Amino acid sequence: MNDKPIINCHTHIFKGEHVPPYLAKTFVPRWLSFVLYTPLILKLYKISVRNKSEKYTGEARQKKRNLTLFYIWLQHRKVLSGFFKLIKIILTIHVLFIVFNWLASFTATPSQNIILKYILKLESWMKEWYLLLTITNLYVKILLVVIVGLFIKNGRNFIIFVITKAFKLAGVLPGKMTKDLISRYLLLGRFALYKDQDRIFGALKEQYAPKTKFIVLPMDMEYMDAGDLKPENTYRHQMQELADMKANGVNKDLILPFVFVEPRRIPDEDDYLVYDKTEFHKGKVMLKDCFIKTYIEVNKFNGFKIYPALGYYPFDEAILPLWKYAADKKIPIMTHCIKGTIFYRGNKKTDWDKHPIFKEYARTTDPKYDELLLPESKNKDFSLNFTHPLNYLVLLKEELLRIKVSTSSKDVQTLFGYNGPDKPMDRNLSHLKICLAHFGGEDQWEKYLEKDRFHYSNALIKKTDHGIEFLYTDDNKKDISWTKLENCWKKVDWYSIICSMMLQHKNVYADISYILHDKDIFDLLKQTINHPVLGQKVLFGTDFYVVRNHKAEKNLVVQTQGNLTPDEFAQIAQLNPNNYLYN
Repeated sequence: MNDKPIINCHTHIFKGEHVPPYLAKTFVPRWLSFVLYTPLILKLYKISVRNKSEKYTGEARQKKRNLTLFYIWLQHRKVLSGFFKLIKIILTIHVLFIVFNWLASFTATPSQNIILKYILKLESWMKEWYLLLTITNLYVKILLVVIVGLFIKNGRNFIIFVITKAFKLAGVLPGKMTKDLISRYLLLGRFALYKDQDRIFGALKEQYAPKTKFIVLPMDMEYMDAGDLKPENTYRHQMQELADMKANGVNKDLILPFVFVEPRRIPDEDDYLVYDKTEFHKGKVMLKDCFIKTYIEVNKFNGFKIYPALGYYPFDEAILPLWKYAADKKIPIMTHCIKGTIFYRGNKKTDWDKHPIFKEYARTTDPKYDELLLPESKNKDFSLNFTHPLNYLVLLKEELLRIKVSTSSKDVQTLFGYNGPDKPMDRNLSHLKICLAHFGGEDQWEKYLEKDRFHYSNALIKKTDHGIEFLYTDDNKKDISWTKLENCWKKVDWYSIICSMMLQHKNVYADISYILHDKDIFDLLKQTINHPVLGQKVLFGTDFYVVRNHKAEKNLVVQTQGNLTPDEFAQIAQLNPNNYLYN
């Protein structure tokens, strides 16, 4: 009988106030991103909930009772009741077309879309036959919309249904990423009601069995170019709250917070991350008194969290010594590895046009290879270049890390014992303990299952103990095959890449947070868990509260336990997390 506690390896309890104000930047037109101002949305949500709570007062309950008595009286007056129903139908139809025209005005050329075109023709025909009144006064239109929205429930639901279907068929509804952003706003609003992180943690804890533990992952979004936070809501304020919870809170034995690492803070804040470089020649990393050391060595936080989609690579030179420190001390790292709605919102930098390490075929004459070009212009698309799992090969594979170190400072070269481009370094990061969160995303799992004629995606079947050989061809184990890496970067699903990395490196893990909301992953998940090596590397996590737009936390737990055997669940929720954290 396994007596280890369940550990949820991926949760968030940061507050809405910790999110930059212009989160909608790059998703919507610039003027609209200023309207979708995060603090304003949070405030309106709080007001809305406060108003709802007032309906439970004695006076409000009496009014509701009187209204119910009126409805009961009306039910027995058939003629009068029918008249009111007719009024509701007439109002609903008018409001339907009012709302439709408002939404259609946001499309560039609604008259060119056949669906929108026929709906507009229907409106014109109804007016011609006096079935629809022509209302020109804006205030009257708003009044009608408010009446239907607040007082005619069936009419409101009907309008939402018709509008959604019409615009979906017309192809002008917001895309998946925009919908995800809207869901994110709603989630922030839902949890904005909690005054501190401890209360959010309490809401999480209550949905689990006693003694369950939780890895809590803070977020440092101050460098994503989406606006400044208020002084009382900065990253350091967020971290101090977590430190207080771990030291003195009622949940101190259940919370396992990680330290968020942001490489761009290092040059900006003298006390953020400071190394004692006198030991670099021995290959040892010791931290001087600094923010990171305080949280890891004094406050006893349990690991490091990074989020490259915010605008950097995981092999940024500024944090290479920290990864040596983490690898030697077996401190776990958690990194974001999925396409999401949180990413860098500023302008693409010119030095991002080419990958700093990987190459691609460029010409028939030598040298045949040049830097891998990264042409994506939209932020949401380009963020995948930072998040791509192959970036972690630069940390894990000595041959690639050597290329990075060759262009780094003398201190970094000394730390790793750099001996030139053609000789192995004295020290590397192949033992780095890292979890690729979200396992690449459920879309990548689906891609893996669909790729039946691409031999890289079948490597897990053919070479069950190794997976994809990333660096070399079968007949050349000396020179790096940039063509293979290029093909993997551009064509291979992330599930295959991550599994291959887990097979080849003892301390590489992946969690199933967020993606477990999709019940279609469980067949492949069961197969993965029952693999003799991969099964020891899969971690249970939910991504609370970010995943709440799909399912409630306890729903996810029940679904996961229901689709796995008790031994399978124990493996990913008790045994593997224990090894990841404490091994």
